[in-house]
Amino acid sequence: MQQATANQSLAGSESPLVARITQDADEIHQALQLRYKVFVEGMGAKVPTATQGIDQDDYDPHCLHLIVKDVHQDQVVGYSRILTNDSAAAAGGFYSASEFDLSQIVQPSKRYMEIGRTCVDPDYRSGAVIGLLWSGIAQFMAAHDIDYLMGCASISLADGISKAIAIVDHLRDKHFTDPSMRAEPRVHLPRTEVDLDGRKLIPPLLKAYLRIGVKACGEPFHDKDFNVADVLILLGKDDINQRYLRHFARADD
Repeated sequence: MQQATANQSLAGSESPLVARITQDADEIHQALQLRYKVFVEGMGAKVPTATQGIDQDDYDPHCLHLIVKDVHQDQVVGYSRILTNDSAAAAGGFYSASEFDLSQIVQPSKRYMEIGRTCVDPDYRSGAVIGLLWSGIAQFMAAHDIDYLMGCASISLADGISKAIAIVDHLRDKHFTDPSMRAEPRVHLPRTEVDLDGRKLIPPLLKAYLRIGVKACGEPFHDKDFNVADVLILLGKDDINQRYLRHFARADD
């Protein structure tokens, strides 16, 4: 499999940030440490496979690892892993299939890439890092003739479920896919009425996804281990907001 983004800097010449798909063992180890820092330490996830300060699972050996690196600090500061049709077959299926019924989503004639474990170091949570990740993802989609991107976007439940329900209510009104392209969660988030403006509560990463053009494929999965509500997102190659992607890739604050 070609890796068109493997050694390309996606930032400006004065920026210390570069994005690439890496096969370097040290960089992948840093990425697994970043995942642990964000999900286990930051969000309180109880990941059975996390150990010795790293988050890893059985899908990782089959994934491509897209990183954003601060080359001045020699530090991985942003991350997303990529699983394609071919690598998903070797891994036993897409990760999303463990949380959702994908029978209405995945079509045999189409090519898919699944992103997962997307995270940004708390000290680097700016438009620049997220923009670089999305530039890398968009380049990969184009280089490998990917029809659809999908993945799980997480909404933290650290403060309870009310905020998550409000966010999903907003998504249901404005950003759900057509009913023919829905995914049933294997564990539902409890439902209750809330009086909160979900639009104002959307996490930055999910907000970025929506601006790029993704849709939510229905109700969220209640991930009790990660203490999040996962929303399955879907983005067709023809639905990417190219204008916003260009703007996002230039963002530096």
